[in-house]
Amino acid sequence: MNDDDYSATELGSHWFEHPTAAAEPDRVDGDVLRFGPGVTAVAARRAENTPTAAEIWHGTLPGAPPPPAPRRRWPLRYVPAVLVLVAVLVYLAWREYGPQVAVRTVAVTAPGQALGCDGTANVVGVVRTDGRPGTLTYHWERSDGTHSAPLRETVARGQREARLHLLWTFHGPGSHRAVARLVVTSPTPHTAEGTFTYSCG
Repeated sequence: MNDDDYSATELGSHWFEHPTAAAEPDRVDGDVLRFGPGVTAVAARRAENTPTAAEIWHGTLPGAPPPPAPRRRWPLRYVPAVLVLVAVLVYLAWREYGPQVAVRTVAVTAPGQALGCDGTANVVGVVRTDGRPGTLTYHWERSDGTHSAPLRETVARGQREARLHLLWTFHGPGSHRAVARLVVTSPTPHTAEGTFTYSCG
């Protein structure tokens, strides 16, 4: 190539001018950046992905999980009422489904005067309970060596006393000091006895 035929071509200024370091927004409204014409898409996306101060403070960063819902707490003024209600329910459940009848005391009353010829003594056993419902199991033992079969007495709710009767009949002449013993076997064991005299001469 001849040097005479060569001529330099003038380059436009846009080939050697340095690009702007950063795009500046043309207006700022609060935390929202608004860009005018000529801003590159990369710079716009960078501004959109930058969290604002409000988002950082409230924890609402883009893509972050939502904050946990605040836990509801019972006002303290309801606590006494709730405790009273629970206590009442526990007491009612205990009365309805709790332990069965409990025996407090057992006593036996026999005739105070001597029993005459061919007489029948009415011996009464008095069992005092706590008023709960249930069944008493018991039997009688006599001083003549005999005893009854197991017997049962049902007590209702609120019934605090059960009266158990033993009819003991005597025949013929003679004298005898009689002892009648009441033995409660359940719900808990208890024993009581009474004495009287039979006299026929």
